[in-house]
Amino acid sequence: MSQVLHTPPPTPVPPADDPAALAARYGLSVSGARPTLREYVQQLWARRHFITAFATAKLTAQYSQAKLGQVWQVMNPLLNAAVYYFIFGVLLGSKKGVPDYIPFLVTGVFIWTFTQSSIMAGTRAISGNLGLVRALHFPRAALPVSFALQQLQQLLFSMVALVVILLCFGVPVSLSWLLAVPVLVLQFTFNAGVAMVMARMGAKTPDIAQLMPFILRTWMYVSGVMWSLDKVLGKDDLPRWVMVALESNPAAVYIDLMRYALIDSFHAHQLPPHVWAVAIGWAVVAGVGGFIYFWKAEETYGRG
Repeated sequence: MSQVLHTPPPTPVPPADDPAALAARYGLSVSGARPTLREYVQQLWARRHFITAFATAKLTAQYSQAKLGQVWQVMNPLLNAAVYYFIFGVLLGSKKGVPDYIPFLVTGVFIWTFTQSSIMAGTRAISGNLGLVRALHFPRAALPVSFALQQLQQLLFSMVALVVILLCFGVPVSLSWLLAVPVLVLQFTFNAGVAMVMARMGAKTPDIAQLMPFILRTWMYVSGVMWSLDKVLGKDDLPRWVMVALESNPAAVYIDLMRYALIDSFHAHQLPPHVWAVAIGWAVVAGVGGFIYFWKAEETYGRG
């Protein structure tokens, strides 16, 4: 009599839970997930002391290997101003018809250097600090903001030399010097916003850092750093769109506002129309827009 062995039917295996459902069941969250915009602002504000300390430490370490140390914070823009004076002021004659040309030039160089250095540092804020980004959890916007703050601190050191130059060339102290404070606040907001835009772009495409010096150099030449923007805009042979572009150039706007604040021979009629509205507009657009643009890619920084 044969014995037939019956194999029991296989027990059905329940389908695996969805990873999102499993995470929700055990109270897990995605590591590095982008917070809401409001939470992101709160996180950034909570780390304001870190941002300030990081900026100060970077500024202190910047010239730590040089024998003259922090003196280079003032010497670098002064040497640039001396070169520009010789080339543009003497050889090309840009100083003709510009009262107080040396204070005019030095002010332009110092204010332009603030914007230029902030943007260049912002371009490498993420790509140049991947170790820090991957090791610690913090709002990544703290890096480009801290680099912009570092450049502001460096500018404040340079402003001491600028004041000495103004006094040596007979520029009197006046209440208009107080206008330098809102100008610097607006320019810092603009610089930080552009630095955040460039930080996101530089994190994805590090090669952009090699292109930026050429873009910034071109921007400098059209910003009236070494020549009077008012004299160029007074020409009737310029196309209308060129005049509008030159008047609306944010770098030129902040430079001219600082010249108006500090140099008594630089008068209000030399400023572009609605200059304060333009300066505030650029600060808001760049600051808010750059912050949101950077925040949207928060999850991607330091990966891959």
